[in-house]
Amino acid sequence: MNFLNPPKELKIIIDSEKIDFLIKSKRNYPKKKSVSLLFFSFFWIAFTSIFVFAFLGPIFKGKEVHFSSNNIAVVASPENLEPLLIPGLVIGLFLIVGIGMLIWAIILFFQDGAYFVGTKTRLIKFRKGNITIKDWEQFTGSINIKSNGNYGDIELELRTGKMKSRKNRSDVFIPDIIYISQIENVFNIEKKCRIRIKENDPTPAITSGSL
Repeated sequence: MNFLNPPKELKIIIDSEKIDFLIKSKRNYPKKKSVSLLFFSFFWIAFTSIFVFAFLGPIFKGKEVHFSSNNIAVVASPENLEPLLIPGLVIGLFLIVGIGMLIWAIILFFQDGAYFVGTKTRLIKFRKGNITIKDWEQFTGSINIKSNGNYGDIELELRTGKMKSRKNRSDVFIPDIIYISQIENVFNIEKKCRIRIKENDPTPAITSGSL
């Protein structure tokens, strides 16, 4: 099993199966995923803060806030905060969402990696007692690699996923992804995954005689 000594629970799962590879990733998700979410959360919070200052800034200074609701002029003041109740709740909700995304981005950035085991029929992920097992036939065969020399990330696309609605356009299918992030010998591991996915492909091969 290479030079790694996997946890006892993982050894039990593997049992007597012959393994193709046993690796431990340094990260649970690619750095780009957490960084992108981090920047988006900063943008979200900054944008929401504009409305916070616009509505509440004058109140903190003892001034009035003038705005319209349903084409009716509304005035709020430190002595009359009721008109700000609904706008404040909406803005607060958006602010909480932004803070939630920021916290989640930080968590993703610092999450430790996981053990990955490839056998003839399945891919096993083990992280802090949580186990994910996917048969190779569940993968589409679409694989993305981000590498820096012989070191990098692998993204394996699954046949499962969800539909995402788009305004004025048809819905689009977003596949689930298995991330194997920051590993050595990334090209060797990708090659082994690709071979097993192809061997276990449930899609019948189309030959010229079938046309």
